[in-house]
Amino acid sequence: MSQNQTKTRKLTVAAMLSAVAALLMFLDFSLPIIPSFVKMDVSELPALLASFSLGPSYGILVCLIKNVFNLLFHGSTGGIGELCNFLLGAVFVGVAGLIYKKKKTRKGAILAAALGAVAMAVVSVPVNYYISYPVYAKMFGGLDQIIAAYQVLRPGTDGLMEALLVFNMPFTLLKGAIDAALTFLIYKPLSPVLHGRR
Repeated sequence: MSQNQTKTRKLTVAAMLSAVAALLMFLDFSLPIIPSFVKMDVSELPALLASFSLGPSYGILVCLIKNVFNLLFHGSTGGIGELCNFLLGAVFVGVAGLIYKKKKTRKGAILAAALGAVAMAVVSVPVNYYISYPVYAKMFGGLDQIIAAYQVLRPGTDGLMEALLVFNMPFTLLKGAIDAALTFLIYKPLSPVLHGRR
């Protein structure tokens, strides 16, 4: 296969994975372990598949495209939710893809996905603290309203940083772990399609 054909195949696969990611992002839902405005979805799953099979830049591209679609057709946060989702997803699949690129074994993939999920969870704290929640506070009645939602679940929650460390960081780690587990379940059956093999 020529270099142009390879690039075209990769872009085609990335486009298909982006469409799936966008659909999965629409199917978000709430969990009782965190305030209802923080949603769970598995839309990083196709991006992680892209990162492992095509390279980290393609995984990041899938994260970008799915958030653009969500902003155009489903967004309700003026783009700030999509921006933060992109940043966190890009960290997850970027870190995972870079590690897997250097160590293409099953153990390497597990390590890559685990470190990617941890990186995403850690980065979620400054991203939420400095970017998303200040905007949400202006949009939804102030920071006190946001903290009050966390205090319903844990009355002793004292301030935004504590809420992010106690709730959001573990939640983001869980989200990454679910995406990673699903990736390992379906990667092998999808491998011929992802790699262009019959």
